[in-house]
Amino acid sequence: MKIRKNLEAVFLAAALVGTFASYATAKVPAMRAAKAAAVNSVALQADMPVVVIKGQRLTAAEKAALN
Repeated sequence: MKIRKNLEAVFLAAALVGTFASYATAKVPAMRAAKAAAVNSVALQADMPVVVIKGQRLTAAEKAALN
């Protein structure tokens, strides 16, 4: 009878253990790992465009006019 009451918790615990077990046993191909390292080194050398947005805050009257 207690299992029926706690079946949701048992299911969630089993799903959590299964999820972590799948990540722990997953094998990353060496080819994919090598490509990721090469992309990171290129990205660090490139200039990153930066966008700066400047604006003033709305007053209470302006906020009320929007609604």
